[in-house]
Amino acid sequence: MNTETLAAGIDSRQVHLQAQDFTIHYLEAGADKPSDEIILLVHGWPTSSYLYRHLMLPLARHKRVIAIDLPGFGQSDKKPDARYSFRYHSEIIQALLDQLQVKTVHLVVHDLGGPIALWWASQHAETVASYVLLDTVVYAQFSWAVKLFVLMTLMPGVRRWLSGPQGIKFSMSLGLYNRARLTDAVLAHYQAPFKTDGDRLALLRTAHRLHLSGFKAVGQHMESVDKPVCMIYAQNDRILPEIAETFARLKGALPDAELHRIDRCGHFLPEDDPQALLLPMLAFYDQLFGQPQTHLSSNQ
Repeated sequence: MNTETLAAGIDSRQVHLQAQDFTIHYLEAGADKPSDEIILLVHGWPTSSYLYRHLMLPLARHKRVIAIDLPGFGQSDKKPDARYSFRYHSEIIQALLDQLQVKTVHLVVHDLGGPIALWWASQHAETVASYVLLDTVVYAQFSWAVKLFVLMTLMPGVRRWLSGPQGIKFSMSLGLYNRARLTDAVLAHYQAPFKTDGDRLALLRTAHRLHLSGFKAVGQHMESVDKPVCMIYAQNDRILPEIAETFARLKGALPDAELHRIDRCGHFLPEDDPQALLLPMLAFYDQLFGQPQTHLSSNQ
């Protein structure tokens, strides 16, 4: 991705993590804010930090904002033989935070990035000060849609198509209600990271290398959270059609958590209707941090 496509104030950065021998890419906004407390944005499948580009400047009115490319995605390394386990992702996330000297995280997660980052949070609960969940998997009881998706990443022929340009286009189109937002230029950003067979194999492995026990740990962790939680889901999610029930279940365990629905919106909320999504997110952070002195326009 060319940094010229990003709004002024959003920077593209790469860091090499020596211990993991891994280069991770991330986007950053609000670099003038204190560096030890951040809003951390974690994407899902098959997207990248680019998914959050419309949210970053408005969120940066409160805190430094970092959107990472998970292993196997975006401009981060895509090693076909990597483990892509919960622990593998967690070690990389923590290594980046350590290198950036981050002490406090306000976590925002979407799709597959949910269980990955929430597992990390279960291992570093003292670091996480709040949670925002966007159409993600929380529990180990998977819907037919999730099971079908994982099966597709394993089936010969189908998996090659799914990880190629047409498969990426299909996934993004399926996950949008307002499909006009998926312009050729936007789609190209999501397709571009997966040029080689190795890139595509890494993408496929990210979808089926997470062990069931990790999902169980995520559900247990989230039901025991004593930090502020905000859940926001799309009315028209065809990728996670059970999302309303998932968040209602978690709301039952966390009665103080906020729960919001975005109407006429699909699975990829930050792409589909970023302005509608920002309303509950900014209200949540306004309440958490207090009204900021300077309000950046959410129409960036």
